Amino acid sequence: MRATLGLGRWFGIPVGANIGVLVIILLIGSGLAFGVLPSRFPEWSTASYLLVGLAAGLLLVLSIVLHELAHAVVARAKGVRIDGITLWLLGGVAQMRDEPSSPRDELQISGVGPLASLALGVLFGLLAVFFGFTGPAGVPVAATFGFVAWANVLLAVFNLLPAAPLDGGRVLRAALWWRTGDRNRAATIAARAGRGLGLVLIGLGVAQVLFLSGIGGLWLALIGLFMVHAAAAEGSQARLTTRLHGVPVRQVMSTALVTAPPRATVAEFIDHVVLHRPFSTYPLVDEHGRLTGLVTLNRIRAVSTERRADTLLEQIACAPEEVPTAHADEAVTELLPRMHGCGDGRAVVLDEAGRVVAVVSPGDIARLASAADLRSWDPYPPRGADLNRDT
Repeated sequence: MRATLGLGRWFGIPVGANIGVLVIILLIGSGLAFGVLPSRFPEWSTASYLLVGLAAGLLLVLSIVLHELAHAVVARAKGVRIDGITLWLLGGVAQMRDEPSSPRDELQISGVGPLASLALGVLFGLLAVFFGFTGPAGVPVAATFGFVAWANVLLAVFNLLPAAPLDGGRVLRAALWWRTGDRNRAATIAARAGRGLGLVLIGLGVAQVLFLSGIGGLWLALIGLFMVHAAAAEGSQARLTTRLHGVPVRQVMSTALVTAPPRATVAEFIDHVVLHRPFSTYPLVDEHGRLTGLVTLNRIRAVSTERRADTLLEQIACAPEEVPTAHADEAVTELLPRMHGCGDGRAVVLDEAGRVVAVVSPGDIARLASAADLRSWDPYPPRGADLNRDT
């Protein structure tokens, strides 16, 4: 999910949203304005219903931002790099470039989100009580804060369910990681729990649509479908990491690469290089061979034909700080979480002097993972009490 609307930097962290946020606001606003509020406050005007519904939707979106911001701030304090926060149809996500380095860090990063939602629930609840005592004029304000308080508590409780990709799934993964010492096994179990919960939600949603009517069941089924797909992706990532455990980057990187000068035009590069070389990734380097950017075929294709003669490669390239980099002796499993973003899943391998020596692509990873299935040894040897058994 990509942000299409920037909402500025909060505590130095970029926050953005896509069109799904408008859907959230409209669904909440219309549900309150034309359903909940008229039944509870029949004496209000239509304008009051609409205003309270809109305000509640906006405050709930703000609550989601603060929930994700809590994750991001704690993660950054633990040394995890944060690309930003994106709001979308089913809530929000803090995009973390790295994985937590210990079960304790994982637990703290995961647990702070629901705690933030609970704190917001208490805050909005107190505001609702306060404005409820200010007389008839304060009732709409109290109703707004009361709904947002209830929604934040519900968000916290739901997120604490022990199933990936919910925060509770991350807490479960941290606990299992601490207990077994195996992060990937813990992630696999949490992913299975997430898939199971997702299937349950889909079933409940379909049953609600068939027997109780209303669109609430569709929303529940949509959340369940998202959980099934997200849990499957996390499970696949855990299995991939298990296969590649202990493998250095040098065993997967491709040293057959073509670098490019930053000041070459797109048209020149297409005519002299792209049409004659079987590559899809081209690091830009300076006169010393150091990385100054990264161009992929997708970024080249995005330049219109009439602009190619006047567009320089450095103008369409990923900035060097946005390009995932690694060293040949680094573990592939440490590189994997960084292989995303503007580089289309590619990474660049640097030598000790910072010069470009190789690239790593998703295809390289897939081939290595396929070959890793053939090895007969266990990538995770026994640990803990198993090492001390008498024979």
